[in-house]
Amino acid sequence: MKRFIILLLALFCLNPVFACLNSASLMLKDGTFLYDDREGNVPYGHEFYKDAFGYAIRQLDSLYKATKDIDYLSDKGLVLILTQDYDAAIRLFLEIEKSAPGRYATAANLGTAYELSGQNDLALQWIKKAVEIDPASHSNSEWIHVNILEAKIKGEQWYTSDFLLRTNFGTEVQPGTSLTPAALQELSDALYYQLNERISFVKPPEKIVGQLLFDLGNIAFFLGNYEDALADYDLADLYGYTGQLIDQRVAETKKQLRQANKPQTAKQASPSYLPYILVILTLMILLILLKLLYKRKQQDHG
Repeated sequence: MKRFIILLLALFCLNPVFACLNSASLMLKDGTFLYDDREGNVPYGHEFYKDAFGYAIRQLDSLYKATKDIDYLSDKGLVLILTQDYDAAIRLFLEIEKSAPGRYATAANLGTAYELSGQNDLALQWIKKAVEIDPASHSNSEWIHVNILEAKIKGEQWYTSDFLLRTNFGTEVQPGTSLTPAALQELSDALYYQLNERISFVKPPEKIVGQLLFDLGNIAFFLGNYEDALADYDLADLYGYTGQLIDQRVAETKKQLRQANKPQTAKQASPSYLPYILVILTLMILLILLKLLYKRKQQDHG
């Protein structure tokens, strides 16, 4: 029943949910739905329907042979990635590139398959090509994927917020930023897309994922989403981001959450009458002054 409901929702969804995995549409072209995501803004990764993978490959292969529709072949390559048959997926997508060059899904999925098979240089080449084809894909988030691959190639000293996200959130107890709330929300959306995809395949510990989860928690803190921030920090710790700074941020986030949930006291809840009293006193003083001026004018005329 749950799968049927998800399938119906997918039919009416306007935006594709695939992050770095790219089928031709939200569902596979044959109607197979491959995974579900949790609600909310914390990237727990996809929950895959693994039992559907074998059938999907056979069905897509059969449909491609019958129709020669390249989308079926592309979707088959996607499922091969999900089954961790990266070599077969790479061979298939390279064949697609020869017969139908310039497809975004081909470039993006080749980049993903190469990265998951440990070939980061080739992965970077294809992800950059995917960005050239469609710079706005996946909530404008693929620039983060490019930075992740470049950091992996250069070494751990590049696993920083400044390099990965082109910004940082300081080293104080409370995170700091120069970004506007709108820019923070845009970055949060992009980072969620990338992390939700990456966590689906990369198991802890993993330093880049830990760093980015910590950054996502900092953004959630700024946006006032303290429960999300705590969940992000917990995942960051799981993926290996540890130390005094994250401990301080967790403590500060819990403090802010308690204050946000604290019921107002009667004194806090009652309105302050002091401004009204000051206005009344000011008016009374003005009236007295006007009366004095009026009497003085009468005396002068008398």
